[in-house]
Amino acid sequence: MAAAPRSGSSRGNSGKKGPLKGTGGLGRKALEGKGPTPKAEDRVYHKAHRTKQLSERSSAKNAGRSGGRNTRSRHADETVAGRNSVVEALRAAIPAKALHVATRIEMDERVREALKLAAERGVPVMENSKPELDRMTDDAVHQGLVLQVPPYEYADALTLARQTMEKWEKGYLTAPPLFIALDSITDPRNLGAIIRSASAFSAHGVVVPARRSAGVTATAWKTSAGAAVRVPVAQAGNLNTILQDFKKLGIFVLGLDGGGDQSLPGLPLATDPVCLVVGSEGKGLSRLVRENCDQIISIPIASDMESLNASMAVGISLYEIAVQRGGRRPGETVEGGPGGQS
Repeated sequence: MAAAPRSGSSRGNSGKKGPLKGTGGLGRKALEGKGPTPKAEDRVYHKAHRTKQLSERSSAKNAGRSGGRNTRSRHADETVAGRNSVVEALRAAIPAKALHVATRIEMDERVREALKLAAERGVPVMENSKPELDRMTDDAVHQGLVLQVPPYEYADALTLARQTMEKWEKGYLTAPPLFIALDSITDPRNLGAIIRSASAFSAHGVVVPARRSAGVTATAWKTSAGAAVRVPVAQAGNLNTILQDFKKLGIFVLGLDGGGDQSLPGLPLATDPVCLVVGSEGKGLSRLVRENCDQIISIPIASDMESLNASMAVGISLYEIAVQRGGRRPGETVEGGPGGQS
C-alpha cells in the first residue's frame, strides 16, 4: 500500500503564494536602488534644468558675438547704429552698403534726413523688423536706424612701398616717398586723425598691422573727414618685417619716441624717403620696432608734459618734414617778396 504524502512536501495544491524557483539574484539587485539622486539641473522635468539650458545658450551666443567683433572691421560688414550716428555718417560720406530702417519707425527730423541723404547718395533703403536690427547690431541701441558699411579694402604695404619708390626713382613724384606706420594704435579716432594729417602733408600711405591695431572703421572714416579716400591705408602681417623691407628699398625708418638720439627740428633725413613710426600714447614704441628703426626722433616738449597724443605727434613731425623739404616754413616770404624786406 502506497505511503501518503507528507504534509508540506508539495505546494502545488496548497494555494500559498510565492515563486516556485529562485529569483537568480534579481530581487537583491532591486533592493540596491538606482544610485544617488541627480541634481535638480540634470532632471529634465525640473525648472532648474530649463534655467541651465537657457544659460548655456546665452553663453554660446555671446561667445559667437565676441568672436565676430574681432574680425568685423577687417572681414565683414560693419554697422553704424543710432539715429544721430547714422545721420553723421551719411553727412561725412562714409561708404555705405544699405540703410536699414525698422518697420513702423517713429518719424522725426533725423530719420527724414537719413532717408534723404541715402536717396541722394543712391544708398539702398531696406525695411527690417526690430529683432533683425538687434541681431545686426549685437543688441546695440539702434533707435530703428542701422547703416551697413562695407569692409575697407586695404592695400598691401610692401607693394605700395615698391610702387611709390619706383615712381620716385623715375621722377614721377615731386617729393620723396613719405609713409606713416602705426605700432599698437588701437583707437580708430587716432587712426582717422593720422590719416587726415597724412593727407594734409601729402604722405603716400599709412601702414597698420593686421592684428592688435585699429582698422579703418566708420569711426576712423568720420575722424579723417574724408581723407581716407585720398590716402591709401595698407595692412602689414608683421610690422617689423615690413619695416625691414622698407629699409631694403631705401626708405629710412624713423621712430617717434621720447628720449631719442635726434631732435625733430632740423631733421637731417627729412629730405630722403622716410617712414615715420609712432607708438601708442604711454607705452610708446615696442622693443622690436624700436630696434628696427634707423633713428629715434624726439619732439621737444615742456618738462611737465609726459607725452603727446599719437596723432598730434605725427602732425607735428609731418609739418617739420614738409618745412625741411620745402626750404622754408609755410607763410614765410622770400626776401624782396610780398611782406618781405626790400
